[in-house]
Amino acid sequence: MKLLSILPLSQQTKNYKLSIFRADLIAGLTVGVMLVPQGMAYAYLAGVPPIYGLYAGLIPLVLYALLGTSRQMSVGPVAVSAILVAGGLSQIALPESIEYISLAITLSLLIGIIQLSLGLLKMGFFANFLSHPVIAGFTSAAAIIIGVSQLKDAFGIEIPRSHNILGTLTGILENITNYNHYALLIFVGSVVFISVLKRINKKLPGAFLSVMISTAIVHYFNLEAHGVNILGAIPSGLPQFSVPELSITQIGLLIPTVITVSIIGIVESIGIAKILEKKHGNYSIDIDQELIALGTSKLFGSFFQSIPTSGSFSRSAVNSESGAQTTVSSLITSIVVALALIALTSLFYSLPMAVLAAIIMLSVKSLFNYKEAIHLWKTYRSDFYLMLITFITTLAIGIEMGVLFGVILSLLIVLYKATRPHITVLGNIQGTDHYRNVNRFKNAEAEKDILIVRLDNQLFFGNCEYFKKKVFDFIKDNQDPIKHVIIDAGNIHDVDSCGMHALEELDTELELKGINLHLSDVIGPVRDNLYKFGLLKDISRHHMSVKEAIDVIKEIKKKDPNNRAMQTDIA
Repeated sequence: MKLLSILPLSQQTKNYKLSIFRADLIAGLTVGVMLVPQGMAYAYLAGVPPIYGLYAGLIPLVLYALLGTSRQMSVGPVAVSAILVAGGLSQIALPESIEYISLAITLSLLIGIIQLSLGLLKMGFFANFLSHPVIAGFTSAAAIIIGVSQLKDAFGIEIPRSHNILGTLTGILENITNYNHYALLIFVGSVVFISVLKRINKKLPGAFLSVMISTAIVHYFNLEAHGVNILGAIPSGLPQFSVPELSITQIGLLIPTVITVSIIGIVESIGIAKILEKKHGNYSIDIDQELIALGTSKLFGSFFQSIPTSGSFSRSAVNSESGAQTTVSSLITSIVVALALIALTSLFYSLPMAVLAAIIMLSVKSLFNYKEAIHLWKTYRSDFYLMLITFITTLAIGIEMGVLFGVILSLLIVLYKATRPHITVLGNIQGTDHYRNVNRFKNAEAEKDILIVRLDNQLFFGNCEYFKKKVFDFIKDNQDPIKHVIIDAGNIHDVDSCGMHALEELDTELELKGINLHLSDVIGPVRDNLYKFGLLKDISRHHMSVKEAIDVIKEIKKKDPNNRAMQTDIA
């Protein structure tokens, strides 16, 4: 049983059959053929030689297959992580230089350590760190930035490297007249070819076929002599074991990029895993175990020259649609990549950079989530503005700062909502014992001199003063003088020491105004804390329900003409 918890693959293959293996084999081969050109393209996007994209399709896939709980998710190099790596490292070293490559591999090591640690510490909730509108805004902006960055290869022109989209666009416009029509033809032809094949059948390896056909054309017609940029010689064979360089200086330089890639990688991968879990419905993912799998794959992948990896939207979708049943499909995909490294690298010498640009462009097209923007505009306008702000910020100041801004914005939203919880006045639904929001239910009527307030959140240091203020605002706004305040605590799941003091102060201040405070529907754990704090002795008007509180108050009115509080025993 212990082995099952350590290696989820052993659970997946418990009743493994030939029919399941056949499905995994087909899916693994399909994704493998797709990963080879994508891996090279994303490595190039990350600023490292394309061979490192293939290295990232080996050890990380094997380790995730052993440790991951999502049976269809395919990990490896992805566009968003690649552009984040390029954005962070290009400010430290020259892309494709030895120092740059070393930093990219070290980056994978550090990200792996962080994600593995989060998994071991059971901090899977970290996956919810960014709100959905922020993610949608960030990825939409990233799609544009990535797309613009590929225009130079699409047109076959050389432009100065820039850290922002405006600089890149300026460079393209200044050099557009020098475009290479062969490169542009290859780019457009590849886009059309891949798109048509995808429409015919999503399982067809359009990217791989496009790479092989365009490479053959460039080689046969010697288009390199006509100015078409090609991949050139890449080493063959499997990656060698080597320990990434690590120093305090390097860690200090890499920390901002490590944090941003870690956060986006977690959100992206867990999001994919949840979508696939819901689609198949025959297994459940373990978020903490997913973090362990993702972290381990990056950490040990770095010892075999892997750049940072993550879950891939496109390859995971193809893996699922191709019939993958277990993570054995990922093991098969890694075998395909290994065979490509051993036997096919020499064939990629004449591969035109324009076809890699086409593959990247088509891959990130789905990241531009305009449908989500339309949906939010129609349904939840505040989230639309949140998405728009993140989108504009990412475009204006860059992807890395866009992620940081998104994290800060998400935290501020959480803090704002926590410190401004939903507080409402309740009234009785005529003819029933139910009490509902008077602003939402037209037939809910408030008692003349009784204020019933419901707080739909915990009561803690961040919102206790706001809660007190709202109670007194409700009293002030009421047309009739209030003699009793009932706090419906059914939705208060926790009260800290500041919240306790707030209740105590509220009781005292209300008493000075001749108003009695009552509590109803207090859940067990909160009631225990109130008792430990001594509040149940001070606020002894505690009731099992709002209806019971109303009945007690009516009895008070009958027995006490001055409408003063009656002390009742706590059950």
